[in-house]
Amino acid sequence: MTPKSERTRALLRDLALRSFRDRGYDATTIRLIATEAGVSVGTTNYHFASKADLVQELYVAVQEQHRDAATPLLSHATDLIDRLRIVYTTGLDQLGPYHSHAAEFVSAALAPRSTINPLSDDSAAARSITESLFSEAVSGAKHSLPADLEGALPRALFLAHLLLALSWVYDGTPGQQRTRALLDRGLALLKLALPLARMPLVRKPLAELLALIGDVRT
Repeated sequence: MTPKSERTRALLRDLALRSFRDRGYDATTIRLIATEAGVSVGTTNYHFASKADLVQELYVAVQEQHRDAATPLLSHATDLIDRLRIVYTTGLDQLGPYHSHAAEFVSAALAPRSTINPLSDDSAAARSITESLFSEAVSGAKHSLPADLEGALPRALFLAHLLLALSWVYDGTPGQQRTRALLDRGLALLKLALPLARMPLVRKPLAELLALIGDVRT
């Protein structure tokens, strides 16, 4: 790719991300982005074959911002629950600018065979960033979880992240405080439950539950 082509691609990407934020999913089109960039639709399609490709760019950008916001804070926390709170809250914070149009993205993502579904193969790059954050939060914490549970937990935490984001989408309270209160309650329950994971009678069914969640994720 030539330097000029790289600049054109970067411009199209930046215009699309801004349009998704300001106009939403429905109003953002390939033709609109091409017009704003001063290039043809064909040129735009050369770089991004569909709007779904641009949505994936948005997913990755948001999760990179999520990682950049969470990582410095994780370096100052050792308690597992505190570290999970950092990952969840910084994730919600990065979604903030998109709240007014978030339901449009959910509607498109839930359509049959949608490639912008967060669990789709196309969404793997963004999903990997988020799951890695949860892995870092768990592995870097002071805890006594069995190794098998520690390894399976990040995927379950990622699915919880998606459910929390879904609550956030339809949360009309100021600053989506209802969703943040839901997070607080969930983390409080997890804090009570984690010590039980070391008990033999609890460990096996918990491991099976996490494996089942992993199957849902895949």
